[in-house]
Amino acid sequence: MPLSRRSFLTAGLGITVVTAATSIGVTGYGRASAPGVKGDPFLLGVASGDPAPDGFVIWTRLALDPIAEDGLGGMPNRNVPVQWEVAEDEKMTRVVARGTEQAVPDSAHSVHVELFGLRPGREYFYRFRTGNHMSAVGRALTTPAATEIPAALTMAFASCAQYEHGYFTAYRRMAEDDPDLVLHLGDYQYEYISGDYTSDTGLVRSFDGPETVTLANYRQRHAQYKADVDLQAAHAVAPWLVVWDDHEVDNNWAGPVPENADAAEGNDTTENFLARRAAAFQAYYENMPLRPSSAPSGHDMKIFRRVRWGNLANFHMLDTRQYRDDQAAGDGWKKNAVERHDEARTLTGTEQEQWLLDGFRTSTAQWDFLGQQVFFAEQDRDPSPDTDEVSMDGWDGYAASRRRITQGWVDSPVRNAVVLTGDVHRHWANDIKADFADPDAPVVGSELVCTSITSNGNGTGATQIGHMQANPHLRFYNDRRGYVRTTITPDAVHADFRVLDTVTEPDAPVSTKASFTILSGQPGLQA
Repeated sequence: MPLSRRSFLTAGLGITVVTAATSIGVTGYGRASAPGVKGDPFLLGVASGDPAPDGFVIWTRLALDPIAEDGLGGMPNRNVPVQWEVAEDEKMTRVVARGTEQAVPDSAHSVHVELFGLRPGREYFYRFRTGNHMSAVGRALTTPAATEIPAALTMAFASCAQYEHGYFTAYRRMAEDDPDLVLHLGDYQYEYISGDYTSDTGLVRSFDGPETVTLANYRQRHAQYKADVDLQAAHAVAPWLVVWDDHEVDNNWAGPVPENADAAEGNDTTENFLARRAAAFQAYYENMPLRPSSAPSGHDMKIFRRVRWGNLANFHMLDTRQYRDDQAAGDGWKKNAVERHDEARTLTGTEQEQWLLDGFRTSTAQWDFLGQQVFFAEQDRDPSPDTDEVSMDGWDGYAASRRRITQGWVDSPVRNAVVLTGDVHRHWANDIKADFADPDAPVVGSELVCTSITSNGNGTGATQIGHMQANPHLRFYNDRRGYVRTTITPDAVHADFRVLDTVTEPDAPVSTKASFTILSGQPGLQA
């Protein structure tokens, strides 16, 4: 039974973060004492994530004043006990697990409860309570047992939500589609000071605080996002798998390399940039439904991981920022950049690449999805035969790295490879070729690219772009905001490119601009 629209529109909204809970048991659910907390602390919603056959993570973060400048949400400087419970029904009458965690100031009063011992392939509901205040009820699912192939999985994915550029209605519409799983592929939040990153359709809302550099800055920005009720609806409806792109830290960052020499942004030295990165990682963990195994250690945080949906699908969630070589040729779109073909250059780093290739070699799933951030297929903006003009920030800037990954799935037991991408603020659907330089090379996979939730404003609605004819493997393009909804079965993946005509006005309707099917055993897109 899907979470009803009424539940996430009218239930009390809440959020807290807690340390991992590793036992399952039904105990009393009395009132938690919360001295010093006056007012509703559940203003940031609830979330679940990283599902497994026996459990998932549930999350919340307490805040009385989400945009408080110190990043601590107006909470008292003390631990606050938070009770949680998980049930088999939305009314929370068939409770299967309960516990109490401490929301502590050092973690911005965030709570992560890691659940084990639940039944595979089941729908559950959860909520939090402190004092007299109760959170919203969220919906989560466990994945099917490892050997089970379910009849279908509804999965939606999204990226790029610039708060200033519009309303988060696309998140609301995504929630109304009742997905079983949501992937967020990066740029969950943006680091700019208000007004720095503009849109052709104007700025609708404003950021609070300066450009995010300190831990307090990042905590404040995340809380401003989480206070949005449309985003809360999307988090409450299904478990999420999240990975970052660049704006969770700073525009186009690459490994330990400062993106520019602006001391005001904390990027004047590698040491200062790594301190900024550590602050961003800490706030990201505090505000996402991630397992404790993803908790940061200073400026390092491991977010690449694999989630299996029974034997139907593997989701290989990648980090294409932390381990990459710096962008070639000074970044941007470049012509004939020889460096991009350097065999030593990597987008994933050696360890993550080997982990991914090992995952391909041991795959028994019907579908293998790469949840990642930047454009995978070649996109050459210069149609002349002897010149290429490609983006140094995407896989085109790391051509050998892309070839190794592609060849890795071709040479493995992977049956069907599908790359899921965000970043570029447009919808795309692409065939992936074994060799993009050879017009006769076979198609070996597919790429589905989601547009932004709001970034770049309303968009033009265009469905063609000039260089597509020179890149026949680029099959679809659309410049509107929205998300992608997929239905995954053993035989096919059906993808709907969902769009809104406007994000500068609230509550816009959603429609399907185009649909594609990928048939099992037939690489490439079927219109």
